[in-house]
Amino acid sequence: MFYVLIGLLSLSIILFLLSLFLKDPYKSIQEEIDQMSILHIQEIYTIKKKLKILEEELLTNDTPLPSPITHPSPAIKGEVHEIIKSQVSLLAKQGLSLDQIAVQSSLTIEEVKTILTEKKFRGEA
Repeated sequence: MFYVLIGLLSLSIILFLLSLFLKDPYKSIQEEIDQMSILHIQEIYTIKKKLKILEEELLTNDTPLPSPITHPSPAIKGEVHEIIKSQVSLLAKQGLSLDQIAVQSSLTIEEVKTILTEKKFRGEA
């Protein structure tokens, strides 16, 4: 019994000393994860910083936005496309004025009135 206790005690001392000198296999993986998370946080910080600068430039920019390119009137070309007609009817349903609808759809006020009356006669509006 005495020899068993001495054997177990010596085995535990040997294992303890061995554990001090052996390299932890998970330590390298943990260091890699730490490095990746630090890089990730740095990238997020720089992206947020750039986004903040862009937002400030957009908000403080006093120059007006360029006006959209005006195309020749569809009435000159012929028929107004169905997509524009549906856009006009949707804008009218949203409660926009004829002027606002004309600006957003690049049509004249007369063309907007014509489209809306045409939709009304068809029973679509």
